[in-house]
Amino acid sequence: MLFNLAPRAMASASPMLDRCTFGSLTRIADLDTRAFRVAPRSRSRWARGDYVVGRVTDTSGYRTIELPSGRDMEVAEGDAVVGALGTRQATLEMTGSWREIEDNGVMHALTRAGLFGRVESRSTLVQRPLELRYDGHVQRDGTAVTMQGVVEPVDEQPFATPTVLFAGTSMSAGKTTAARIVTRRLKRMGLSVVGAKVSGAGRYRDVLSIQDAGADWGLDFVDVGLPSTVVPKEDYRAAIRQLLSRMAQPAADVAVVEIGASPLEPYNGALAIKELQNALAMTVLCASDPYAVLGLETAFEMLAPDLVTGIATNTAAGTALLEQLTDLPAFNIRDNDTHERLDALLRDRLQIVEEMPAD
Repeated sequence: MLFNLAPRAMASASPMLDRCTFGSLTRIADLDTRAFRVAPRSRSRWARGDYVVGRVTDTSGYRTIELPSGRDMEVAEGDAVVGALGTRQATLEMTGSWREIEDNGVMHALTRAGLFGRVESRSTLVQRPLELRYDGHVQRDGTAVTMQGVVEPVDEQPFATPTVLFAGTSMSAGKTTAARIVTRRLKRMGLSVVGAKVSGAGRYRDVLSIQDAGADWGLDFVDVGLPSTVVPKEDYRAAIRQLLSRMAQPAADVAVVEIGASPLEPYNGALAIKELQNALAMTVLCASDPYAVLGLETAFEMLAPDLVTGIATNTAAGTALLEQLTDLPAFNIRDNDTHERLDALLRDRLQIVEEMPAD
């Protein structure tokens, strides 16, 4: 089957025309501007990050795909969707991997970005994921097109931009929301900001939301060819050093960096913190509940938060319990009344001298 270029898709598979929808994991490739073929490959030749095409077979649950623009589009049964093989290990939603896809070719969109694998477990609180059937690998000149294959490596360089790091006690603890708020505060101080998400499972929305909040540049692990960061440590170490080298290129005053989930989960967040250690100016821990902060402090000594915020600080009771359990400053940065305190903490940790008004 030959796929031609066109705005969201398409291609000819003689004698009929067929449209193809691209997941946002394809945003680093030129699949929408250059023709490619789709043909099945033997299971032994599959690998993480391969671009593949799946035919939608079940839309009874989630039915949207995140496009390379970051917009969501609803798909229908029979639609062809381009995504990439990968693994997700989300504690609160679902787990799955491309390695679990069986001979029948049934697979799922583990994220709406087109992270393809077979679901192994799923919370009863989330909808069924989009189901697809493997159609074939994206190929050019008989060679599979892969995420890492379309990325041009850069010369490695030290990353020294003063960094505000956002970590969590779990997924959905408020990290991206907190990162947006801090980005806005930094921009009000007249600083240039590079925003990045350095671990997690591929989605484009988090990076875009930081840019929407004012970040001058936005990057994530997809930009260095990873569909998710559930990969061997040596692979992740090579990838994050490439990512940090890209983040070092803009002349930013400060970096706002998010790690997905918690550093104890299999997304290599602990390794990300280690690689960022020399640039860290401030660490913000977003907590799902007060006891989780105590647990993470005990289990992960490398993390030394300067501030605890997130869901655990939504009420005065949560904040009081945090202060009782830990010696860490804790307040809800979504509350506008805390922004003066937040600004003072940012200036202190980033060593920003506040300009005094002229007489």
